Amino acid sequence: MKHNPCFAALVTALLLVTAPVSQASTGPGVSWQAAAADADIDRAFGDAKASKKPVLLYWGAKWCPPCNQLKATLFNRADFIEQSKAFVAVGIDGDAPGAQKLGTRFKVRGYPTLILFSPNGSEITRLPGEADAGQVMKVLQLGLSSGRPVKAVLADARAGRKLSANEWRLLGFYGWDTDEQQLLPASQRAATLAQLAKASEGVDAEATTRLWLKSIGTLAGGKASAPAQLPRLRGVLADAAQSRAQMDVLTTEAPDLVKAVAPSTGGTRTQLVAEFDAALKRLNEDATLSRADRLNALQGRIDLARLDVAKDEPHPQNLPAPLLADAREQATRANREITDGFERQAVVTEAAYLLGRAGLWKDSDELLQSALARSHSPYYLMSQLGGNARKQGRKADALRWYEEAFNKSEGPATRLQWGANYLTALVELSPEDTPRIEKTAGQLFAEAAKDPGSFYERSERSLKKVATQLADWNKSPVQAAAVGRLKAQLDGVCGRLDGSDAKAKSACQGLLAPAGKKA
Repeated sequence: MKHNPCFAALVTALLLVTAPVSQASTGPGVSWQAAAADADIDRAFGDAKASKKPVLLYWGAKWCPPCNQLKATLFNRADFIEQSKAFVAVGIDGDAPGAQKLGTRFKVRGYPTLILFSPNGSEITRLPGEADAGQVMKVLQLGLSSGRPVKAVLADARAGRKLSANEWRLLGFYGWDTDEQQLLPASQRAATLAQLAKASEGVDAEATTRLWLKSIGTLAGGKASAPAQLPRLRGVLADAAQSRAQMDVLTTEAPDLVKAVAPSTGGTRTQLVAEFDAALKRLNEDATLSRADRLNALQGRIDLARLDVAKDEPHPQNLPAPLLADAREQATRANREITDGFERQAVVTEAAYLLGRAGLWKDSDELLQSALARSHSPYYLMSQLGGNARKQGRKADALRWYEEAFNKSEGPATRLQWGANYLTALVELSPEDTPRIEKTAGQLFAEAAKDPGSFYERSERSLKKVATQLADWNKSPVQAAAVGRLKAQLDGVCGRLDGSDAKAKSACQGLLAPAGKKA
């Protein structure tokens, strides 16, 4: 395999990022090149090719909690800022006008997504943004010196060719959650990951374990089970070093992992939950993890305590009193101690969510309301308050918070998303309020007309949600008349779209088309 000097430069830079940082840089930050259109991307990749530098592309949004977590733990590091000069850093704000079209170009949907490209524009890999930052940097240092696309590595692995430990790590720590079926159809993921885990045995134990855990979690998501894997999972949970290395998988996929290897209620599942809880408690107390990661471990403990509770049950019974006390204490401490705005957006929203999952609704509401004035995206917290009220059956409060969240939201994609959420709540909680529903839908269509990216990716999904809600709501002559007026408004929006953008025009025309006549 030939050595690639461009990626050697990147590796040198990223290796330095693994070093501890005593304080954030006081100088200028990373020189992100903002991109919202194809011309911006083409210019950035032109710079990369001319300078023989790789490209690191970041796709996110101002309000997004995990995006803010990256800003609080990685992007602000003094060494990362300094060494970012070794690559071209491209940032796509999903709320920049037209930016959602780039989501289609790069096959990205969820925030955040991090993609590494070679200087010539070939995708090398998608980074696991949910993993520990130092861990990600170590994987990059070990696995990307050749600049070999992970797609080619996967093809070799599936063909039975021998891979190095570094290549297995590249596969193990690939951003499978943001793959968007670039490497594998979703239906093949569980089986393929299991095959990769088996094939990698004896080469890189950490990558093998990660591939195996990912396969088990994906398997459970498909409602299948693997009880024979119980001893192996118990071994990972009992080993402090292994559980620390697989922290993000264990904290976020705890319920699926338990259901996969202990599919039935009873003594076996009860014992496994106790062992899993002990491992998560250890991670929750691990001072080497970020505050958000520690709270994710606490969230995992709450999810396990709710394992056999109905998914939407707002008031779970018999959750352990010490667990509830931990939730209250850690949420209160986070709200009191955090001063960094990015960390607050990531941690406070997570703390409020886990309080709600624990049935501590009053604590969750009070935390969110106390954080509104200090949040750079308070509309996200307002939306959470709406969700809290809705789950508790407080309809008027839910609608008030959803409406305020929509009114205060910023950015074309976010406004469509928050507006669709508000409309959904109106249809569900106040279907008789035809004027309000029609006004809200009309406002969303008017806003869609202003953004060239409205019929792509996240924005398109929001508009489809609006159309679905209106179709379900349309049950009376009065409602039919309102939908007719909205269709006429939407027809005007479709008619004014750029005629050369067939994709956008088709998506627009299909929204409120009668059944069987979708464009």
